[in-house]
Amino acid sequence: MSAPTIATTMREQFVQTIDNALDTDPRVAVVLAEISADRFEDAARRHPRRVLNVGIREQAMVGVGGGLALTGLRPVVHSITPFVVERPFEQLKLDLGHQGVGAIVVSTGASFDYPTAGRTHMAPGDVALIDTLPGWTVHVPGHPAEVDALLRSALPGDEPVYLRLSERVNAEPLVTGPGWHTVRTGGEGVVLAVGPMLDPVLSATAALDVTVLYTATIRPFDAAGLRAAVHAATSDVVLVEPYLRGTSTHEINDALADVPHRALALGVRRDQELRAYGTTEEHEAAHGLSPTAIAASIRHFLDGATR
Repeated sequence: MSAPTIATTMREQFVQTIDNALDTDPRVAVVLAEISADRFEDAARRHPRRVLNVGIREQAMVGVGGGLALTGLRPVVHSITPFVVERPFEQLKLDLGHQGVGAIVVSTGASFDYPTAGRTHMAPGDVALIDTLPGWTVHVPGHPAEVDALLRSALPGDEPVYLRLSERVNAEPLVTGPGWHTVRTGGEGVVLAVGPMLDPVLSATAALDVTVLYTATIRPFDAAGLRAAVHAATSDVVLVEPYLRGTSTHEINDALADVPHRALALGVRRDQELRAYGTTEEHEAAHGLSPTAIAASIRHFLDGATR
C-alpha cells in the first residue's frame, strides 16, 4: 500500500484524513457548525447520516457529538479554536466528560492564526481550559504529516482527544508518538519545544549548548522523559508552548518535585491584551515568540544560573 499524500497545511490534511476515514470506518462521524462545511460537501453527499452541520450552534455541535458517542460512533467535532473550546466548554465538560464518552475535538486557528478576524477568533487559553478536564489526550502537531498520523491513531479509540491545528508548521515532520523526543543534546539546559514551536526553538538555540526535546503530544505529559533529559544535562528547564504561557509549568514542577530545578515558561503572555489586529508575526513578536526573542529569553535565563 502506498504512503498517503500529505497536504501542505494542517487543516487540509485534517479534511483529507477524515474524508478517507469516513469511507473506511463506519464509526466515524463529523459534526460541524458551518466552519469547514464547504470542505466536507462531497463527504456529506456520500455519508449524509455521518456528516452533520448544525449551523452556527457550537454548543449544539458538541452536544450532538456527545450523543453520537453514546450510540457507539466516533465523533469528530471541528471548528475554529474559540468556537470549539471556549464557547461550548460547558458541553465539553458535561456532554462528553460527565457522560463518560469521548470525541476527537479538532480546532483550527491556534492562538492567533487569523488575526484579521479579531479577538473573537483567537484562543490562546484553549489547552489550559482542556487541562482542567480529566482524561484528555492533547495533540499539538507541528506538521501536516503529524496531523495524519495522530488522527489515524485516535480514530479507533473512545477517549476524549483534543487536536490543535495551526497555520504555522515546522519545515519537516518529526514524531507523532507520545513523549519527549531528543532533537539535540547539550549540557547547559533543557528546552522543551511543543508542536510548531520546534523550528523557532531550533533557530533560537543554534549557538547554545542545550538539549532540545520535542513533542506533538503534550497530554499526557511525559514526566519520565523530562527527568531523563534533566539527569543527562542540568535541571534548568525552558518550556516553549504556542499557547498560554505556563500552561504546562505545573507538569514540569510535578515531574521534578524531588529535584532542585528552575523553569522558564515562554508562550502567549498573560499580562497584556492586544487590541490591534496586526499580523501573526506581529502577535508572535509581541509575545516574545520570534526566534530572536526566544534566544534572548533563554540566554538571560541560563546566564542567571551561573551568577
